[in-house]
Amino acid sequence: MGALAWLGIPVGAGVLALLWAAWAARPPRATGDGASLAEHQRFLAAMERSTGSDKVPDRQGS
Repeated sequence: MGALAWLGIPVGAGVLALLWAAWAARPPRATGDGASLAEHQRFLAAMERSTGSDKVPDRQGS
């Protein structure tokens, strides 16, 4: 029985490795053009806010 357990450990590890490799190699999900463009616009807006300007923007509503 002990020999069977020693054989099962590498077989189980091989099956787990095979499942992980199949999961890791799956193709990436495609994003729609609208989502991609919206993300790009948010990125550009964040870059404009973070680039150095000596002026502090006025707060609206306070």
